[in-house]
Amino acid sequence: MLRHKAFKFRLYPNPEQAMQMRRTLGCSRFVFNHFLAKWNETYAATGKGLSYQTCATALPTLKQELPWLKEVDSIALQSAVRQLADGFQRFFKQQNGAPRFKSRKHPVQSYTTRYTNGNIAVKCNTLQLPKLGAVRFAKSREVEGRLLSATIRLASSGKWFVSLVCEVDIKPLPVCERTIGIDVGLKYLAVTSDDEVVANPRHTRRYEQQLAKWQRRMSRRMRGGSNWQRAKIKVARIHEKIRNSRQDVLQKQTTKWIRENQTICLEDLRIVEMMTKGKLAKHIADAAWGEMRRQLQYKAEWYGRQIKEVPSFVPTSQTCHVCGAIHSEVRDLGVRAWECSACQTRHDRDGNAAKNIKVMAV
Repeated sequence: MLRHKAFKFRLYPNPEQAMQMRRTLGCSRFVFNHFLAKWNETYAATGKGLSYQTCATALPTLKQELPWLKEVDSIALQSAVRQLADGFQRFFKQQNGAPRFKSRKHPVQSYTTRYTNGNIAVKCNTLQLPKLGAVRFAKSREVEGRLLSATIRLASSGKWFVSLVCEVDIKPLPVCERTIGIDVGLKYLAVTSDDEVVANPRHTRRYEQQLAKWQRRMSRRMRGGSNWQRAKIKVARIHEKIRNSRQDVLQKQTTKWIRENQTICLEDLRIVEMMTKGKLAKHIADAAWGEMRRQLQYKAEWYGRQIKEVPSFVPTSQTCHVCGAIHSEVRDLGVRAWECSACQTRHDRDGNAAKNIKVMAV
């Protein structure tokens, strides 16, 4: 089945290419803000907004009035208009808030260009991009499928990245009979119904002393100064290292589960509400349960697997998976092992919950 798949690489532009990419970022941001202001003015005056077609038709006139817009990739400017229209469509469907003006001070800047007449091409260790020519990039893997678009991003760490979206024919994995229940936690990242225990790497804790050191240095320096900027980049790169380490662990583990099991059973956790508890919020965010769930869902769609869920508030930890007796005292998170008074079975808290998730998932 044809799926959209992104391939992310780091770019190594020369000074002229980096300047052109920064110029394109600024022009795309200007076009987005210009038509957002027009949309708001029109809505305030008439009660109706603008359509994508209206904005796209007005773009050539804007380029005639402001010749410096012609110096950058025209498809990137069209994509900025499309992003604005898509943002309003999602807003009217109550999927997100109303589009807001973009700021040049935002830590992450990006623009998107679409594949047209071979304007994007991978050639050995260089990537051909509109208005940039051949840009050196870290080719960590082969690009598969038909190229659709490229999104160039300037990260808060000062590094350039590109995400190539391709249309790839992904074939489902062979059908197997295995079903697994997964209980996520903080002491262990996950425990499965097969008694597999996945350690919690606690990436933030590994780097928190180094992070606190550079955050203190940044707070002592004059905001906006060159020393402050250097400290800011250092803090961003530590965060980037934490994020990359977390993604590496999750990608490998979720792929393993998808390859080995036909059905994966999860618990429907209310993560946002759980993070309101101050003592556990940082550790829950570091464990990234939501990202794990997201990866399992899209990989299951790609490879023909099934995701089942246990509804919220089902007492998976408190229920004995052998006899079904419920023990309310196990609600205390400090109880890591307990014995069922009905059948005298000795339980590990997380292992028992994983077995119940496997049975109770619908």
